[in-house]
Amino acid sequence: MIARWGAAFLGPHFFTSLGTLPRYLVEWDVYRKAATEQQLSFRDSYPCLTDRVKATPFDPHYFFQAAWLARRVHQAVPQFHVDIGSSVMMINVLSASVKTIFVDYRPPRVQLSNLLPLGGDIVRLPFRSGSITSLSCLHVIEHIGLGRYGDSINPAGSQLAAAELQRVLQPGGRLFLSVPVGRERVCFNAHRVFSPSTIRAFFPELQLKSFSLVDDSGQLNEEVPLEAAVNLDYGCGLFEFVKARE
Repeated sequence: MIARWGAAFLGPHFFTSLGTLPRYLVEWDVYRKAATEQQLSFRDSYPCLTDRVKATPFDPHYFFQAAWLARRVHQAVPQFHVDIGSSVMMINVLSASVKTIFVDYRPPRVQLSNLLPLGGDIVRLPFRSGSITSLSCLHVIEHIGLGRYGDSINPAGSQLAAAELQRVLQPGGRLFLSVPVGRERVCFNAHRVFSPSTIRAFFPELQLKSFSLVDDSGQLNEEVPLEAAVNLDYGCGLFEFVKARE
């Protein structure tokens, strides 16, 4: 009980939680009087004080990048798809429609049809060169080399990860990549933020097929020029690359 009540007030919503506490207590009493055949116990109370909002909140980066990837993979209809380190919740759903290999430094211990989790390091991927036709890596390479997830410290970590993604992609294959874009910087040890032109330069063997963008206001902007992200602080760039055929 102490943990549940503590969680209701810890974090950035402290004042909101405090402000809604009187309503919680009033509604507790209303429910207690109405539920004549139930007995409420304060020991079992579980206050959720900040969920009464007019619109469901969500993280725009993760919401839109999942929608962006799912639609493009669905349109391409690959025999199988490989993802490197993206959101497990997104990959869980994607695997319902396409066989998916999910490679992560910390692989999830799950058994699910159409989903094969593998342990692996993005700077040493367990695939032959030119062997993958459909590949994604969303909100991942900005973390590589910062040590956040137990990987080795390496200032060139993002470039090394990009080189591996490029290496394993088959000629004609597609890479779906997302990273934070805007004012270029390192926010140690959380992530890096890139200029779109920097990301473009990481993949000299690939052609940029399309670029979409979640801007600082959380809006999705599809099929825009790279220059659209130049003045952002922390947007999400969605890059669709194709490897040239030999």
